[in-house]
Amino acid sequence: MRSSRCHLPDFPMRPAGRRRHPEIMENELVALSNELAGAVEHAGRAVVAVSARPRFASSGVVWRPGVIVTAEHTIRRREEIGVTLPDGRSTSATLAGRDPGTDIAVLKLADADVPAAALGSTEALRPGHLILAIGRSADSGVNATMGVMSAVSGPWRSWRGGQIDQYLRLDLTLYPGSSGGAIVDTAGRVLGISTSALSRIAGLAVPASTVNRVVDELLRTGHVSRGYLGLGLHPVSLPEGGTGLIVLSAEPNGPAAGAGVLLGDILVTLAGKPLSDTDEIQAILNGQSVGKPVAARIVRGGQVIELTITVGERPRRED
Repeated sequence: MRSSRCHLPDFPMRPAGRRRHPEIMENELVALSNELAGAVEHAGRAVVAVSARPRFASSGVVWRPGVIVTAEHTIRRREEIGVTLPDGRSTSATLAGRDPGTDIAVLKLADADVPAAALGSTEALRPGHLILAIGRSADSGVNATMGVMSAVSGPWRSWRGGQIDQYLRLDLTLYPGSSGGAIVDTAGRVLGISTSALSRIAGLAVPASTVNRVVDELLRTGHVSRGYLGLGLHPVSLPEGGTGLIVLSAEPNGPAAGAGVLLGDILVTLAGKPLSDTDEIQAILNGQSVGKPVAARIVRGGQVIELTITVGERPRRED
């Protein structure tokens, strides 16, 4: 069984001052070029083109038998979704679920006789590792760009509220149809899904571990639940020291307004945890919090008030 860890070619260090023979260097470059082309060919067998928006298709990956994963922001319609398979055949797919928070959409493939991608691990990834972004066009077939992983760090939450296991920033070109395609190592193992929608500065990879978790939930329920208070908040310093979140807006029928939260209130703790940033709110309002009461402490006119808010479910986007 092949290892699932990220595969990268070895580049042994040579003593300073010694130059390689040009023919040896040429042979090494040819070998690397062939290895990269082989990785594209291997991974490309599970990469499809997805037609679910005007003008041009996006890419997708056969993640499991009969299941395609693609970038959620490229799905502009729920019906009449076309898929171009690696062998050039055209077929249809149905939308099983979507999660804007992680930019993942799951499609059920009508033709399930397509091999699923070989998944790799991102545990060994470091900035500078070679990676490939592989997509597919209905017209020109498989396409690839090469670059490096420019940044690797721990768990983070997207501006859409999705929890992502690793921050993987790409230093390569993502063409208009590349989102939803595969990010692979030099052995052709899929490390994650490419997206241009979760960052304004660079393309990112949603790691395979996150994709697996979201796919499980979307296949089970069709959506990813997230908690919701219905408040617009901004950090503010408290006169007596410390910080809180001032309420700038409150949806009239939202959970917090229903519990008595008013404009100008300063939220200082939620579920017993002190608050200094809106990201801390998002961390509390996970899917398991929906429908459950949470204790909130607010400051109103210099007085501390205790409230109980029943967490709602964040409204989902209608197509």
